Amino acid sequence: MSQGLFCLLALGVGVGLVFQVGMNITLRGALASPMVAALISFLVGSLALLLFVLGSGAQWPSRAQLGAVPAWAWFGGVLGSLYVASSIVLGPRLGAAALLALIVLGQLLASLVLDHYGLLGFAQHPISLSRVLGAVLLFGGVLLIVR
Repeated sequence: MSQGLFCLLALGVGVGLVFQVGMNITLRGALASPMVAALISFLVGSLALLLFVLGSGAQWPSRAQLGAVPAWAWFGGVLGSLYVASSIVLGPRLGAAALLALIVLGQLLASLVLDHYGLLGFAQHPISLSRVLGAVLLFGGVLLIVR
């Protein structure tokens, strides 16, 4: 696939995340509990992934492969649950645009560090003036959205 198609797919994921927040806020309203809403969201998502994996014929990892995974890598789902639960609580207070702008800014700042040092499996891409300028411009955009 071309780089342009990958970019369009990433853009689509961003659109989907906004819808996910709205769906989870609606779930929270019906259930009156952000944590129960987050749990149900994860259970439904886990079931969907299980069905996808079973339907795709993907190979299950061997014990050796599972044993080779660093201990810290097993906790990505904890960060995912924190994202879902936090967006359920913060979304109604901040609004969709401010919430996602702040999330994207946080992701960008963390990704600059991860890229610069090549951490967590990312390829090393040193921080450059253009990357810093992009982050500054995004920060300015976030300020305009949040105020």
